[in-house]
Amino acid sequence: MITRTTLFGEGLFETLRWRPSEEKLKLHYERLKSSAEFFEIPCPTYEEFLKDLEEVSRGERELYIKYVLISKGGEYLTDKPQSYGKLLLAKPLKPTPKRVKLCFSSYKRHSTDPICRHKTTSYLFNLLVKKDALKRGFWDGIIVNEKEHICETSTANLLFLKGSKLYTPVKEDGLLWGTTLEFLSRRLEIKEDYIKVSKLEGFDSVFVLNSLLLCAVVEDVDGKKLRRDNATLEEINRILRVSL
Repeated sequence: MITRTTLFGEGLFETLRWRPSEEKLKLHYERLKSSAEFFEIPCPTYEEFLKDLEEVSRGERELYIKYVLISKGGEYLTDKPQSYGKLLLAKPLKPTPKRVKLCFSSYKRHSTDPICRHKTTSYLFNLLVKKDALKRGFWDGIIVNEKEHICETSTANLLFLKGSKLYTPVKEDGLLWGTTLEFLSRRLEIKEDYIKVSKLEGFDSVFVLNSLLLCAVVEDVDGKKLRRDNATLEEINRILRVSL
């Protein structure tokens, strides 16, 4: 089938750990809907979104589910989307790590890039970062922008602990604000800040988080060992388990 998603990468997706709480489900849907409005792609209602997820899960739990919103319309670049299609994939959830090793990616991002703020099917940049990190023996790569500010990894948001305070990169530096980060920020005080590469080793602990992983501690960046606060890791995961 020829769609604007296959022709131009004009599509969106959400990745869920099934079955999340109602609040977490709505965070996924609200992000999908907001991005659909930005790209002018028609979007299903929340009721349809939920029904689709219930059907593909077949009553099972602990699943990885990908919900893809397909853009349909004219086949010329400047045509507008006219309708939508959907593609849902459900697979058993793989075991997730509690500790990860990261590297700095050689692929840079510009802070004004509008695409990185949305979970689009134009995912080649993220794929390059991830594949390169895996090839080098790391779980993922840290994406840095033109100001040498840390943004995120290809598949996760980042949290930084200094004393008793948690920090995360500012949205303006160019990143996708994750639903897990949003869920956590409603329960813990997390300050957005400009995180320079040169300041990384000054933090007491660094964490990655996303919907499938929940939260894991970063033990190593490019071969350099980082401090690990396991008590904070357990507290964050205790809070995030409420989203399941």
